[in-house]
This record gives sequence, C-alpha cells and structure tokens, in this order.
Amino acid sequence: MKIVLAYSGGLDTSVLLSWIKDTYGNAEMIAFCANIGQEDELKGLDKKAKKTGASKVYIDDLQEEFARDFIYPMLRAGAIYEGQYFLGTSIARPLIAKRMVEIARAEKADAIAHGATGKGNDQVRFELTAAALAPELQIIAPWRDARYRQDFPGRQEMIDYCAAKGIPVQASAKKPYSMDRNLLHISYEAGILEDPWYDSFDLKNRDYFTTLSVLPEDAPDRPDFVTLDFVKGDCVAVNGKKLSPLGVMKVLNKLGGKHGVGRVDMVENRFVGMKSRGVYETPGGSILHFAHRQMESLTMDREVMHLRDSLIPKYAELVYYGFWFAPERLALQALVEESQKNVTGTVRVKLYKGAIYVAGRKSPFSMYHPQIATMEADPTKAYNQDDASGFIRLNGLRLRVNSAVNGAGNLAKLK
Repeated sequence: MKIVLAYSGGLDTSVLLSWIKDTYGNAEMIAFCANIGQEDELKGLDKKAKKTGASKVYIDDLQEEFARDFIYPMLRAGAIYEGQYFLGTSIARPLIAKRMVEIARAEKADAIAHGATGKGNDQVRFELTAAALAPELQIIAPWRDARYRQDFPGRQEMIDYCAAKGIPVQASAKKPYSMDRNLLHISYEAGILEDPWYDSFDLKNRDYFTTLSVLPEDAPDRPDFVTLDFVKGDCVAVNGKKLSPLGVMKVLNKLGGKHGVGRVDMVENRFVGMKSRGVYETPGGSILHFAHRQMESLTMDREVMHLRDSLIPKYAELVYYGFWFAPERLALQALVEESQKNVTGTVRVKLYKGAIYVAGRKSPFSMYHPQIATMEADPTKAYNQDDASGFIRLNGLRLRVNSAVNGAGNLAKLK
C-alpha cells in the first residue's frame, strides 16, 4: 500500500508517519509538506522524514499559488467568519489537500493521510477537498482510529514512542498551546487558551502571542501611512511599488506586524458542533481586508454591494467548513468577480497602535460625486430635492396602511 501523508516534521506527524507505516503492513509512506509561509519550520524536513520512514519527500513551495488563487479570491469576497476570523487556517487546507491529491495520482498512491483530530475542522476540510477532487482515494485519519488513541492517550506517550523508535523530534511533555502558521496568519489554540477568561493581550504574554505582530502597547508611537493600489479588487502595489500577491502579503505582514494590527482573540463555532477559543495574528490580511472595503465603498453600486454583503456569511461558512471546491462556492465566486469589475483605485491607510484608519481613497471609477452630494446648490441638476417628497410618500405607503389596519388609526387617516 502506498500512502501520501501531510507532514510537518513535528511530534504529531512524525509519530503518524511511523505508526501508519507499521499499522498498514509496512506501507510505503510519501511525506508531503506544503511551504505556505511557515519559514523556519521547514528546515531539515527532508532528512527527518526519511529517517522516520518515508520513501520519498515532497516539500513544495506553494506560497504564490496560495496568495494568488486562494487568499486573493477570498479577500475579493470580503469573507470573515463570525465577524472576526480572517480564515487563515481554513483557506490553507484546500490548497494542501489539492496538492496531496496531485501527488497521490502522480505516485499512483492508494490513500492520503492527515493528522487532524476528530474534534476539529481540519479533518473535514481535508476530506471534503479529496471528495471533490479525487473521490477514489482512501482517507486515513488515525485520530479517528481507536487503536491510535489507545496507543497515544497523551503527548508523553508520543515522546516515549519516538525515543523508542529513534525518531528525531524535539518536544516536551508540557506545551502552553498549539500553533499553526502560514502566509496569511498564525493561530494559537488549546492549552492555556482553553480558559476563555485568560487574557492573551496581557503584556506578560509578549513571548507567547507575538510571532507576526507586536502587542499594541509595544507598537511605535508614530504611525505609518501606506498606499494600496487595487485593480478589479486585487491589491497590485504597495506604496507605489508593483508586487505579486505573494509580495503584497509579505510587505503588509511586516508593516501590519510592526504596528500590532490584525490581532484577534475569539470564541468561534466549529463545524463539528463545539465552541473553541482561538487567538490569531493576521497583520497583512487585516490591512488588505480594510483597504479593499474602502475601495469598494467608492466604486461599487449600492445594490450590488448589499447583495454581495448578504452572501458574505455564507461564503465565509463555506470556506470555514471546507467547501472551497464545492459548486456553491464557485457559484458565489462568479458573483463576486462580477461585483469587482470596477473596484480599481488607490486607498491610503494609517497604521497606529493596533488600529487601521482610512486616510484617503480615490478611483477613476468613483461613484461618489461631490457636486451631487453637496449640501449646497447642485450645479449638475442631477438631483432635484423636490423629488424626495414623492419618494418618501411612496415608501411610506405600506407603513400608513399597516398603521391603519393594525394600529390605533383607521382607513380614513390614509386620505
């Protein structure tokens, strides 16, 4: 049997690689690690995977694809889950699973395997992607296998297993939380964060939750002004310098991190039914989301904007739940692309002490006309204030009827 495993080189996936290999009859294990912005976490993975039992190792740089084909389309949709979460982990999983499927087919593998727990969202995201792209592949999810849970009831048993097997890992039995990092964000959950009263923004946590950004108190006392150029909803330049989507993300992550923006601490509703608490740093993504909205406010038709906005919760749910490759997400994306045709121009933002402020916006497709909006006389004659009387009376008709029928009034009052 040949199996492609999503591999990070940490304690969990190192144990998984060896355990699956033994449990499935000395299976041939192909380790796959997607470079989606983890940085230092990728060092030495090739040697470590082979020493653990992998016959082949793929370490693929997917950062540009991640930014271009996953982060940017989601940002064009303005998607945020439950009003706070920028979907950093959620949007990465379909890309990882897509590449796993491609490797499995190229290697003629029988199955793909992942280390997502049976309590989390990631198991769903990996497997729904596989169902959409390669339903013929078998899925191996050890955390849903009673044999695996019996062998490894805790972290210490994993450490002991690696020591006995000679598996090269650096781990301790005590870890204050778990982390997951990529180009869009870093997430923290479990451990000390399982108490929702615990203050992740406390200054004593400078060493805990400040991988991509500083705490607001540690941000500079002087703001930075940043300009972002958009073309059809995509940021194509920062401070006048043209950049690829990956380049934009890297520059904005540094600028946002410097000023402590994009820090979120929330309790969210997992797809599997439970609530969980997570802390997130999304510096670049939060700037892009804010600036993109400012650009839309100037260039989008009101009804198009309101229609798109009404679908944001659904779009965000689809990403969070793992339905990136589902037909309904693709249908919504088509509407999003139509809405972005004129979202072109420049936004200037101010970054200061954890906050993002708009400092200006302009566009050749601006639908804002000061000559019409002015409180002075309208030189264009485009708006006749007398017309508002009929507009208000027609819109108030159903209210007057309702009052007459259900209120203290009567039909005579309509006359």
